Amino acid sequence: MHLLLVEDDDTIAKPLVTGLEREGWAVSRVETGEEALRMPVPDLVLLDLGLPDLDGVEVCRRLREQSPVPIIVVTARGEELDRVLLLEIGADDYVVKPFGFRELVARIRAVLRRSGRDATAGTPPEVSEFGRLVVDRRGRRVSVDGEDVHLTPKEFDLLSFLAAHPGAVLSREQILNEVWDTEWWGPTKTLDVHVASLRRKLGDAASIETVRGVGFRFAGPA
Repeated sequence: MHLLLVEDDDTIAKPLVTGLEREGWAVSRVETGEEALRMPVPDLVLLDLGLPDLDGVEVCRRLREQSPVPIIVVTARGEELDRVLLLEIGADDYVVKPFGFRELVARIRAVLRRSGRDATAGTPPEVSEFGRLVVDRRGRRVSVDGEDVHLTPKEFDLLSFLAAHPGAVLSREQILNEVWDTEWWGPTKTLDVHVASLRRKLGDAASIETVRGVGFRFAGPA
């Protein structure tokens, strides 16, 4: 599944590409409308309106003339007129900056489903087993040695995210943005508190390692 990101702002594009690739999608990024119009047709386009060469509305219109590719507009413009115009010229959906990464991923999958494309790419399996530990995402249940472990909703979200990337080092910012769905400003003590609680409840059935100065790694059973 190939996504095309049309965004000229590095501070937005680089972490967005990293996050989308982490979700399992292949991502190409271009910085101008002209580049976007020359690219091979992807499975979905994420299109910023504030481009340095062409107006994003014009790019959206021309992309739609070329193919039925799904288009999600990413914009700082929140006025109703803009939204109506975008939908009328062929955008399938839009998100207004600032937006949560999880919201964007949900919108991508919804648009892909509606377009008949495979929206499950990058989705972790509903049930993951790590030795004695089982994480059931659909039922939002966790068990160790067949016995349910009672987690708070946020503890479950945190474990689910860590377990979806076994062995990978995830930064504090990545975890906070994904699990708390926000750009986090200020102390990150809440993350340490939740990690400590998970370690206590899961015991040695799961190893959540601290990577000093970076974040955490889910290493599976000890």
